This record gives sequence, structure tokens and C-alpha cells, in this order.
Amino acid sequence: MGNTADNFATPRMAAGALFVDGDRVLMVRKTYGERWDLPGGYVDNGESPAAACKREISEELGLDCQVVRPLVIDWAPRESEGDKVLWIFDCGQLGTESARIRLDPTELDHWEWVPIERVPDRAIPRLARRIRHAYDAYTSGEVMYLEHGTLPVPVGGEGAG
Repeated sequence: MGNTADNFATPRMAAGALFVDGDRVLMVRKTYGERWDLPGGYVDNGESPAAACKREISEELGLDCQVVRPLVIDWAPRESEGDKVLWIFDCGQLGTESARIRLDPTELDHWEWVPIERVPDRAIPRLARRIRHAYDAYTSGEVMYLEHGTLPVPVGGEGAG
């Protein structure tokens, strides 16, 4: 069976921002859905994931941030939404800029610095795993590929090279 346009993946993509302060990450509480999350949102047609992250930070937090580098790319399809590719970017240090956060009240009602060890208390399991891996990538300088918030078994199994 050959590839046809009907077989090509057309995933939805979303981009989130990881802001780190020591052992804490910035989380926001949404006014809808699964509530606690990283700042960010869906990528528009023709928009890069990095540009979407920068736009979402401006819209949600009222900040002009720099997207430094990708930390995590997570293939996380959901039956109700189809294929999804979720990006988390290092968006640098906020420092005193966090005092300038202005939430978009139609989307967010609270923000908080959350110790990385407390993220599972706030987020659903797959999101908590994704945030933990993003934090680990931030501290190690790596970029991680995930599936459903988990490091996948290498294609070909153990020792494949």
C-alpha cells in the first residue's frame, strides 16, 4: 500500500512555555478544561510552534518572551482529538518580570510558581510527566522526545543501533 494524501498525518500542534525559578515552574490555572497547565496553546495554520509559544505568552500573560530552545516534543494523540504533537519550549528566566504578568481573564484566573515535586498534585498524570521531562531537559541541556509524556522504548528495542 503506497502513501497517499489520505494516509498522511495532520496532527494538531500545541506549544507551551517552561519558565523556571530554581526548583519551581510557572503554572497557570485555566478557566476551562483540565485547569492547571503551562502557559501556551494551539499552533495556528502556517505558524511555527516557537512563534505560537511567543504569541500565546503575549496573549495569556501579557509578556514579551524569547523562545530559547525546545525542551520536549511529545506525541500525544487523544481519541477525541486525533493526533497531537505538543512542544514545550525554554522561555528563559522571568526574574522580576513575573511582577508584570497580566492574565487574560477569558482564559486564565491564576498563576503560581509550583515546586517541580508538587506538579503531580496540580496536573493530570501525562501532563505532569511532560512537565517533569521538560524540567529535566532544561537542567541537563538536552531535548527529549516523548510519547504520551513518557520516554519511548527505542525503535527496534534494546541495543538497536
